[in-house]
Amino acid sequence: MIPQRIVLASVAGLVSAFLLAACSSSNNNASSTNPGNAAPVATAASDPATSAPTTSAPADSGNSGSGHMATTTMLMAKAVKGMGTVVTDDKGLTLYRSDKDQAHPSKWTCAGECTKTWMPVLVQDSVRTMGVEKSLLGTVHRNGMKQVTLGGWPLYRYMGDTKAGQMNGQGKGRQWYAVTSTGQKSAMTG
Repeated sequence: MIPQRIVLASVAGLVSAFLLAACSSSNNNASSTNPGNAAPVATAASDPATSAPTTSAPADSGNSGSGHMATTTMLMAKAVKGMGTVVTDDKGLTLYRSDKDQAHPSKWTCAGECTKTWMPVLVQDSVRTMGVEKSLLGTVHRNGMKQVTLGGWPLYRYMGDTKAGQMNGQGKGRQWYAVTSTGQKSAMTG
């Protein structure tokens, strides 16, 4: 268990170093509406032989900060008692969206210190899905990296969730909410 945390901490350090090197001098996070700047994200159902590209959100530019970002390869819909169905990553960690971000066009607002608590969900190539609406997947640029979007909303992990199934970020600051399989924010169910 401890060696795994050391490896994860090392990977996070390397990603942070890469982001520092890739940061631009611009602090502007203005959204571009030029479809030529869109970056597609390939998706696959639980059967890896099936792959369908999706359109993505328009690119954003700006300083994403040096937060702890990690890539993912799977988005899964999971039923959580009292919360309905929410989306998790390949490790079972709950994914969130922010009310301060924009969905159409996709625009992220969490940068700098924010990304130390709310880590952008990044993708390198393709994302497999289970129970998540693949046609709603896309990406938005974060200084040369691609952040996954669902229903146009940029996705994040919460630093306070340390194991699968936790939703400690739900409702934080009346801004952060677990995301549903269609990109909506999750709400308490009776």
